[in-house]
Amino acid sequence: MMSASETSRDLHFMRVALHLARRGLGEVWPNPAVGCVIAGGGIIARGWTQKGGRPHAETEALARAGAAAKGATAYVSLEPCAHHGRTPPCAEALIAAGVGRVVAPIADPDPRVAGQGFDKLRQAGISVTVGLCAEEASRLNAGFISRITRNLPMVSVKIASSMDGRIALGNGESRWITGDEARAYGHFLRASHDAILVGSATALADDPLLNCRLPGLEAASPVRIVADGRMRLPLTASLVRSAAQLPVWLLTRTDGDPQRKQAYRDAGVEVIETGAGADGGLDTRGMLNAIASRGVTRLLIEGGGALIASVIQHHLASQIYWFRAPRLIGGDGIAAVAPLGLGHLADSPAYLRESIRVLGDDVVETYLRLAYV
Repeated sequence: MMSASETSRDLHFMRVALHLARRGLGEVWPNPAVGCVIAGGGIIARGWTQKGGRPHAETEALARAGAAAKGATAYVSLEPCAHHGRTPPCAEALIAAGVGRVVAPIADPDPRVAGQGFDKLRQAGISVTVGLCAEEASRLNAGFISRITRNLPMVSVKIASSMDGRIALGNGESRWITGDEARAYGHFLRASHDAILVGSATALADDPLLNCRLPGLEAASPVRIVADGRMRLPLTASLVRSAAQLPVWLLTRTDGDPQRKQAYRDAGVEVIETGAGADGGLDTRGMLNAIASRGVTRLLIEGGGALIASVIQHHLASQIYWFRAPRLIGGDGIAAVAPLGLGHLADSPAYLRESIRVLGDDVVETYLRLAYV
């Protein structure tokens, strides 16, 4: 049985590993974001998954530790991989380095791993401790876990509205409801997600670029996706014109005009065909399945109201970032969320408010879906 000081030490190093893992959010998909700390009396080396998913965190940390890794403890924020891919298994790298112990919070749900990494380590005589900070680790890689187990990305919804939940005036004017600090935080959210999705109405009304414009994080811009069943997005739109510089995916129906689809492809847009829903629009779950099948783990939805309502109705939105400005627009403004068609208050989707953060004159409230908490 470990002493209180040993438990506290493990907790400290695991939290460092989890902090390192967060550096990869939005940059390492389709892989998980993992952090690794090699420690003896203190920290010997650190590593985290690199952009594009390679090298892995353990490989990075072991390379920095060198011979000092022998007999040390490796704190890894997810089970070390056990399969051969573009690189050898991390479990084998830890064995070869001679570490004496491995501490990890959760198993990797990928069927190619799923406990086999832990088994390899134990068979090599390495002590393995599993379960420390399991909830935090599961939250951090919720997108990866969802993609592997459900073929769905983790969906975050971002809304910027007035106090009364309006995203624009009745005439469509919306720039800018929130202030500079709130908009900067919104760009940070873009950088921490793999992809960003908007509906065609939002793309037509705003002609957005949907990139990250924070200084130093421009390269962290997500894949930009438009749900456009009728292919209304003009070829002159900012998204289409910038497709050669930053990826753009267009989700549309399988029965759409082939020549129109080819025109998008010629402009550098990846056209993804998916099925129609009961209302004739795109099937919401089918869209998310198509996005997940291309490796996306973390998806940010920024509008419009109908798309947001659809993911909420289908219980597919795991969290909501709701930015509120201290102003009122009134009932003639455009609602942030389209009608949900509820017959009873008890049917309304319930969320847990996780945090409130002040950003200049605005606030951002973070909500988690209760079924997800």
